[in-house]
Amino acid sequence: MRHITVRALAAGLGLIALALVAGCSQGEQTLTTPVSFEGGVFGSFYQVSVSDPLTQSDADALEEGFLAELESVDEAMSTYRDDSDLVAFNHAPLDEWQTLPAPLIKVMAISQQVARQSDGAFDVTIGGLVNLWSFGPEAEPKAIPDEDELDARLEQVGFDALNVDTDANRARRTRDVFVDLSAVAKGYGTDRVAHYLDQQGIENYLVNLGGDLITHGYRDADAQTPWHIGIEKPQAKQRSAQYVIPLSDMSVATSGDYRNYFEQDGQRFSHTIDPRTGRPITHSLASVTVVHPSNARADAWATAMTVLGDKEGMALAQALDLKVLMLIRDGDSWQSLASPAFAAFFGREFMADHQIKVADEPAADTQG
Repeated sequence: MRHITVRALAAGLGLIALALVAGCSQGEQTLTTPVSFEGGVFGSFYQVSVSDPLTQSDADALEEGFLAELESVDEAMSTYRDDSDLVAFNHAPLDEWQTLPAPLIKVMAISQQVARQSDGAFDVTIGGLVNLWSFGPEAEPKAIPDEDELDARLEQVGFDALNVDTDANRARRTRDVFVDLSAVAKGYGTDRVAHYLDQQGIENYLVNLGGDLITHGYRDADAQTPWHIGIEKPQAKQRSAQYVIPLSDMSVATSGDYRNYFEQDGQRFSHTIDPRTGRPITHSLASVTVVHPSNARADAWATAMTVLGDKEGMALAQALDLKVLMLIRDGDSWQSLASPAFAAFFGREFMADHQIKVADEPAADTQG
C-alpha cells in the first residue's frame, strides 16, 4: 500500500496492534485478510487493518478516502504547518471571535470539557510552555528554560483564556495563549478514519494512528476472534507488551513519560508538562491507558491522568467511571492499577490472570 507523510501533530507510544501484516493479491480477486494499509502520518505512522472481503481496487479507494480524512485533520489542527486553521487562529487578534471548521471546534470543545473536569490538568493553551521546553515546533536546545521566562509564560496559560461557541462554530482567545491540540487531535484523527470506514460499510477493522487505536467487529469475523492490543511495558529502549487486551467496538490510547524526554545534569525531564506548574511531571506514574468509545477523549484523558498522577488520577477515574489502567514505577519494576470500570469491562478473570490490582480492592502481588 502507498506511503504518505502528513506533517506532524504528535508522536505516539504505548499501544501495539498485534498481527497486522497481510499479503495483497493483484487484480480483482479477493485479497487475503486482514488487508493491511501502512504509512507515515502526523510525524508518526498509520496502520489500518480490514478483515472484510476487499479487491485491490476496493482497497485502493478505501485508502485514498481515509488518507483524505487525515489530511483534512492535519490542515485544520497541525501546529507544524503555517497554513493550518489552528495556526491562523493562534495569530488572530485577541478577544475577536474567529469562525473555524466544525471539526476544529469539536476538538476544542472536547479539550475544554476535559480541562474543566480535570481542573486544568489537561489544558490545550499550554502550547507556549511546550514550545519553551522544546517539545513543540520551535527549536530544540535540550536545555532547562529560564525561570523568569517560564513564569511569564505560565501566567498566560489557562483554559479560561479559550472561549468556544459550538453553536456558531467560532472561538476566541482572551489572552495571548498558544493553543496546541497535539494531545487530542491524533485521537480525533483515529475517530475520523473509523467513521469513514463505517460510512463505507466496513464492519471489521482496526485503526492505529501512532499508538492511538480503535477497533470495530473482529479480526476474524467467522470465528468471532477479537482484535488484540498490546499495552507496552514502560521501557525507553525496547518495545514489548506488558499486557494484551482483546478489544472490539472500542478505542484505546496510552500516555507515558518513558520515551520522550531529555536529560541535563543527571536530571530527567519528561515531555509531559503540568499546565498548573509549567514544569515536567516528576511523579512515579509511568503510563496511563484509557479505554473509551471516543479515541479523542481517550487521548485527552490519558494525558490528563498522566499529569494528575496515580492517586489523584485514579480518584478522578473512579468518580467519572472511566476505564483506566495505570503502570506505576516501583523501584526498577512497576505496579499495575486499574479502575473499577476497566476491571468490569475486561472481567475479573482477566484482572486475576494478569495480577492487576483494582482500585479500592485489597492489595495483591501486582509487580510487572
